Parts: sequence; structure tokens; C-alpha cells
Amino acid sequence: MAKREEVEAWLTDMDGVLVHENHALPGAAELLQQWEDAGTPYLVLTNNSIFTARDLSARLRASGLNVPEARIWTSALATADFLKQQVPGGSAFVIGEAGILTALHEAGFIMTETDPDFVVVGETRNYSFDAITKAIRLIGAGARFIVTNPDATGPSADGPLPATGAIAALITKATGKEPYVVGKPNPMMFRSALNTIGAHSEHTAMIGDRMDTDIVAGIEAGLHTVLVLTGISDRREIEKYPFRPDEILSGVAELVSSEPVETEL
Repeated sequence: MAKREEVEAWLTDMDGVLVHENHALPGAAELLQQWEDAGTPYLVLTNNSIFTARDLSARLRASGLNVPEARIWTSALATADFLKQQVPGGSAFVIGEAGILTALHEAGFIMTETDPDFVVVGETRNYSFDAITKAIRLIGAGARFIVTNPDATGPSADGPLPATGAIAALITKATGKEPYVVGKPNPMMFRSALNTIGAHSEHTAMIGDRMDTDIVAGIEAGLHTVLVLTGISDRREIEKYPFRPDEILSGVAELVSSEPVETEL
């Protein structure tokens, strides 16, 4: 596992690390520019599978952050990458939106309700009783159950919304089948991200704001882990876990420097 000065490539979470409620966090623009200027390989990761990388690039640009489409890696892209390896040219019944549908189409998958290889559940605000019924019946008939990410709820201005994990739980209860989850905290998402930028875990760092997804997955993938306190986790939250990140920083602004910042764990 690399020390900060040995890090050659970076993975970073998006919400709570680079942006908060569509506003860039302090130091985020400068850090991204630092990586671009130095030619440092990096990817911005998100468990959200609603949007395509192009959509997210535009949303980040509106927040004041310049992140090219090719520098964004979503749970939808990771899921499509995984399924393409499992069954090249396969078929899927999908509950989800543009992010996962586009990723699977580009991976060569056929969308079908007739004997699909996989039932794939991604983030959506438009799921229906009919679609969930079809998913349950197809899984019962032998389709393999895949979920883009495990998040049970997502944020909104009015409070939490049911997310992918909540819909998956409904299907699991009805079928007795647990899904394979590709997104964080499965280190599979990090390994596919590393492959995308040609990086090695021994020389890559992960920046995140959640102990239960970003940090544990980073540790399990063998990465140098950096927790920032601009999102979900605070120091009291950190104490609840049996593992620790390599570094704890107030925010990404502390990474905008040629010199590593020593932080007491």
C-alpha cells in the first residue's frame, strides 16, 4: 500500500468530496487542475447509476468543476464492464434509467423481457409494480440478479428517497435471491476503475467521505485511503469502525500541494 508520496494515480468519490448540493467544495477545482497539469491518471467515482458520464460531466461543469467524460466512472459503467466479462453479447431486463441502459447498450447487451441472462436493477425514480413483478418472475425462471449499487436511500432537498438497495430488498424478499452488487463497497468497482486508467493498486489512492463504502472498499482493494470530513463522516463516526483510513483530512484543499500533509489518526 502506497504512502502519499508514492501515489501515482487517484480515485475520488464525487458527492461530499468534490461537490455538495451542486456546489464545488473548497480546493476541488484546484486539485482537478493539479492532476490535469501533471498528467496524473485519475477517475471520479459515483455509485449513482441514473446519469451517464456525459450527463455528470455537464453537471459538474455547472458546479464549476471541469471533469472530462472519460474521467468519470459510475456504478453503471462498472456493472456493464463486469457483465460484458461474464457474458459477452448477453441480454438483460433492466429496471433503471439512462446511466445503466446506455452503459449496457454500449457494452453490446440486448435489452429484453424474454429469457434474459440477467435482471439488472439500477437507480431510478420511475420504477413500477409491473416492472418489479417482471423482475421477480424472470429471476424465478433463472435470470441472475445484479444490482448496480447497495445504497438503500438517496438524498433530496426534502429528505431521504428510496434508492437501489430498497428496490433490490423488495425483489430479494419476493424471490429469496440475494443480488450481486457491483458498486461500492464492492472493491470490484475500484478494480475496474484501475483497469480503465491502467493504474496499479500499489500506487493508487482513494479519496472518500464515507467509511462504510469508500474507505472499506479502498482498503480491501489495496489502495492508499484518504477520508475527508466534508461529507457524511465526522471523527465520531470514524470511531465506530474497526478499520482506519491512512489519512484523515478536513477536505481536498489539503491535497492541493506538492508536499504531503501529515495528519494524526
